[in-house]
Amino acid sequence: MTTRVGSEIAAICRKCGNAEHLVIALAENAIAQVECAECGARHRYRPAGGVVAGGARPHPSVAPRNSSRARKNDAKPIVEADPARPRRSFQPKDTYQVGDRMLHPSFGEGVVQATRGPTKVEVLFEAGTKLLIQGHHKG
Repeated sequence: MTTRVGSEIAAICRKCGNAEHLVIALAENAIAQVECAECGARHRYRPAGGVVAGGARPHPSVAPRNSSRARKNDAKPIVEADPARPRRSFQPKDTYQVGDRMLHPSFGEGVVQATRGPTKVEVLFEAGTKLLIQGHHKG
């Protein structure tokens, strides 16, 4: 069976976990990119269960991910918002702590998950985790 653009295929979506995808790009008769049927995310082809379905093969430039990296991301606990702290509007000049509630003009409401040194903060929004600047003073 030949896989074609528009074919349905089982693949792993790291954004929502869905397995139903559509092939949206082929390169050299290999699947290069897919689109998740659930959330619409476009990404490289990652076969469900590590087995290539339908006789198609993943594109040769798609290297398998480091399994330790995948485990680290999956094992990360989500920090809950601290209800004792007020929700603050995001300002790049401000600094934040883990558990702070934030309101961002583009991403909506979020919770600070981690700080990445003095100038970056990782915030979990409904659309996913974003890395934002903090403590930035124009000079």
